Amino acid sequence: MSDDHSKHHIVQPTTYAAILGALLVFTVLTYSVAFIDLGVLSNFVAMGIAVTKATLVVLFFMHIFYSTRLLWVIVVGSFGWLCLMLILTLGDYVTRHWDIQKHVFF
Repeated sequence: MSDDHSKHHIVQPTTYAAILGALLVFTVLTYSVAFIDLGVLSNFVAMGIAVTKATLVVLFFMHIFYSTRLLWVIVVGSFGWLCLMLILTLGDYVTRHWDIQKHVFF
């Protein structure tokens, strides 16, 4: 006798339609912002929009929004680990002093 006590949340199709609409709006927004000269902020705006879209996909299309707290801890921990690895990699890259003339062979 196997008793499966896990609950599966049924997501309404209107929720998926709303998320799809939001993703399309953010895609158009990304395309539109690319033509505006924001200077230094352009990369931050583009990354902010991309992170928002990725969050919507992870939460709703991967069903994390309705999952248990353990799965939330795993997702947040994985994202934190990714951020740590990127920070350490960029820290190494930024501290290098590149000498372009040393690598030119003519």
